[in-house]
Order: sequence, then C-alpha cells, then structure tokens
Amino acid sequence: MKKTLVFIAICLFTANYLFAQNKNNTNGNKLTKDIYFDWFNKSPIDDFIYGAEVNKAYEQLLPGKKSTTIIVAVIDGGIDINHEDLKDNIWVNEDEIPENGIDDDNNGYVDDINGWNFIGNSNGENISYENLEITRIYKQNKDRFENIKSRQLNDSEKQTYTLYLEAKKRYEKALKEANKNKEYLENFKKNYYSSYDNIARAANKEVITLRDLDSLKIYNKDLKKDIKFQYNFVKYGFNEEVFDEFEVYSNEELNYHLNIDFNPRDIIGDNPTDMKESYGNNNVYGPEADHGTFVAGIIAANRNNGIGIKGIAENVKIIALKAVPNGDERDKDIAKAIRYAVDNGARIINMSFGKEMSPFKYLVDDAVRYAQKKGVLIIHAAGNDGYDIDKVKQYPTPNINDELKIDNYISVGASDMNHNLRFAANFSNYGKEMVDIFAPGVRIKSLAPENNYDTADGTSFSSPVVSGIAALVLSYYPDLNYKELKDILLKSAISYSDHPVYKPGTKKKKVKFGELSVTGGIISAYQALNLAEKLSE
Repeated sequence: MKKTLVFIAICLFTANYLFAQNKNNTNGNKLTKDIYFDWFNKSPIDDFIYGAEVNKAYEQLLPGKKSTTIIVAVIDGGIDINHEDLKDNIWVNEDEIPENGIDDDNNGYVDDINGWNFIGNSNGENISYENLEITRIYKQNKDRFENIKSRQLNDSEKQTYTLYLEAKKRYEKALKEANKNKEYLENFKKNYYSSYDNIARAANKEVITLRDLDSLKIYNKDLKKDIKFQYNFVKYGFNEEVFDEFEVYSNEELNYHLNIDFNPRDIIGDNPTDMKESYGNNNVYGPEADHGTFVAGIIAANRNNGIGIKGIAENVKIIALKAVPNGDERDKDIAKAIRYAVDNGARIINMSFGKEMSPFKYLVDDAVRYAQKKGVLIIHAAGNDGYDIDKVKQYPTPNINDELKIDNYISVGASDMNHNLRFAANFSNYGKEMVDIFAPGVRIKSLAPENNYDTADGTSFSSPVVSGIAALVLSYYPDLNYKELKDILLKSAISYSDHPVYKPGTKKKKVKFGELSVTGGIISAYQALNLAEKLSE
C-alpha cells in the first residue's frame, strides 16, 4: 500500500511502458508468443530463462504417468470461475444442489457450489473497498484512549492500549504520506501539461517528437527546463492514462483505506471475533475478481486447450474463496476461509495477501493449526514492500508466538527471469528465517476476468507458482503428507546462494541471494518431481 514520492515518478514510466508492451495482450488468441511468454514455466538450463522448470517436468518426467486430482483453495479477492482458460478446473461441491436456497450438506453455507464469499451478505451485497487494519484499530479505540495515560489502565486494558498507540502512529504516518503523494501527483501532472504546452506552442505542433525537442534545445534556450522535463516522456511514448491510474489509487487511499468515517462492514454487521456466525454468499466473483483470477490462472489455467496460458497443475480443482477486499482483509474472514478449505478437501491453500497488523491473530493461528492437524499445506506470498520480514512483522505469519512456529507453511519471495543483479525482485520482501523460497514473480502473464489476460508483478504471483508445483507433485505422489511435500519443495530448489543481487528495497546495495531466504533458491517442478520419485522408491 505504500508509494514514496520517488516511487510514484518511477512507476509513471514503468506502468506506461508495460501498458505499451501489453496493450494488445487482452485476448488469449492474441497473446504475443515471445520467448518470455509463460516464462514461469521455463527452465534456466533448457531455455536460458530462470523459470520454475514446469514444461521440462511435463516433457521429460510425466509422460505415461497417471495423476490424481488435487483440490487447491485460493483465498483471495474473487475468481472468474467461468473464464475460458479456467472453467474446467473449478471445484464443484457435489453435496450441494445449485441455487435451491437450501444448505443441502448442512455445512452452514447455502448453495456453496464452487466456494464462498466471506465479504458479502445474504442479500447479495458485497464489500469492495475496506479500511486498512491500522485505520480500523485506530478508529475503534480512538474515543476510548485518546486522552488516557497508560498508568490509568488495568493490566487487561494495557495490551489494547499498546496496540492502539502503534496503530495510531502508523495511521498518522500513512495519512500524511497519502496526502503528500496526492499533492505531489497533482503538481507533477500540472508541470507535465504546462511544459508540454510550452514546447508544443514553440514547435507549433500538437504532438511533439524527439526531433522537435532536439531542435528546440539548440534554438530555444528558454525552453531548456521544459525540454529536460519532457525528454524521457516523449522518448518512451508516455501515455497520459497513467495519471488516471495513480489518481484512482490516491483516491482509494484517502476515501477508503485511511478514511475513519468509511464503514463497509455495516452491510454484514457481524461480531469480528464470533467464529460461529454465518454470513456471506455464493458469489465468488463479487464486485471485482482481477487478483484472484490471475492467481488461480497461474495454478490451474488449462494447459491443453490451445488458448491463453499454460497453468502449472494439470489435474487440479480450485475452491474459490473470496475474503480479501481492496484494503486489508479481516482476521475472522481469513480464519473461516481456511477452515472452509480444509473441511472441503483442499490439500493446499494459496494465500496471496497480507497486512502489517493483526488484532485478532489468534483466530487465524487457530485456523492454520487446524489445517496443520488435517495435513493441509499453506503457501503464502511474502509481500511487496522490500522489507526484511525477519525484522518487520507481516501477517499472517507462521509464528504463533516467540517460541512456536508452525511447519505447514511456506512463505514465497519473487524472482525475475534474468540471472543478474536484479534476480531478486526489488519489491519483494525477504528474510533468512521468514521467507522459505523464491519463485517467478516479475512480468507474469495470467488470466483476467471476462476471458481476458494481463501481465503483473508481485509475490502474490510467486506464491501460486509454488502452490501449482505443490499440487503437481501431490497429484503424482498423493500419499505424501504435508511435511514430506514441503521438504521436497524446499530441498529441491535450485540454489543460487552465492549469486550477487541487489538487496530488495535498495537501489545498489549488493547481497548474496542466499541471504534472502531459507533455501537461497528458486522453486523447480522438475527437481521436485525428481526428488519425489527417488523418495518413493
């Protein structure tokens, strides 16, 4: 959720560049078949692209072998279950009769045919935007603690008070930064149009070119500042629609994420800690399904239909669980989604979301331990802040407390396709203890709603690469328990421990790749299946 002023300027170029590169990549049959297409499936040895060796596994290890269907739950922001490249791999609850308004299987969810939406109500109303958790904690405790000193509280109140103070500090910092970014963006936009107009008038043209700039630079010294400002914009064909994208982001921050007067949860009206309450609906698409559809596509897009992309796991069914809004997810929703996934046969749960505070962490902890007890592996995106999460806490987390860390959990960082100093994605969180492995997460192509396709970056998309490979291994070796499966995935990672990279979150500071995760490696489907076969002999 954070963007520094410098980062905004960089993104104005980057977003526009990606827009220009991918503007024709909206239909599966029109996707550019370049060497980077589906790069996360490719091999550093065979293709010289540092993907996860999925195609190599299918070509060299799996012909003639039989597989078992594996259920993978995707807890996310909604999934287009009717997407042309995904619809054949969506889980169906055979114990429920579609759209009869009855909870046929008595599991507490009416007509849950393909999963459940935990951020809606029974009237079909759904939450799109939400506060950040720091906003919720701050506003819930503001009136109670604003003029209170710690010494006036009893021991049971002090813990909540400490949480409030931390949330207040982070909230005020975030609000200040959001307002500053909005002001910066408005000034930046104003300067852009002003300088462009000055140059256009001098050149007597509506559309200026590099030749115009070079010519004016020689003959019109008064425009030197404007020309310098505009040069890269013109050079890279800047599209002004990018301004609109950042204005939308800025407005989302101020109107929803950080707005203490915004209360979307009123449509549900539940108790944030009562796990016995029933709420939600069966609309797993919801108001928006971009992120979840993208994630599900990496795992399970049809490999054999001749359109779109090739997902990783061929014999898989996706349970669609909508629990993540545009804003921060609520602990209770995530806990209930995990339990739903476990109770309906998922062996792997993908969780591509996270936040910086978790007031009801114990609800998620209990759900994750329930998954552990039932033998379910949870795979989680490490996050996109460029943080060392050994030092900066992020939630959810495998750490139940300072002494106990659960073992059915894999945290995934993001890697790039090229084996250079930018091999570790600059945005990726990292941690020698808290991040287990890295996987492709830069310029990933996957599915978008309404039979479209898109390209995006993020550990959100590295996590489903690992989830897909976990499902692939499990489909051919279904007797593996979660400990064995996790062990195989991590031990078979291709190690790049000694390779120097720029430390994520920095511009030029170099570290060894091995310092960024437990394994110091990249996930490999080929190596994981090889190891699984050896262990099965």
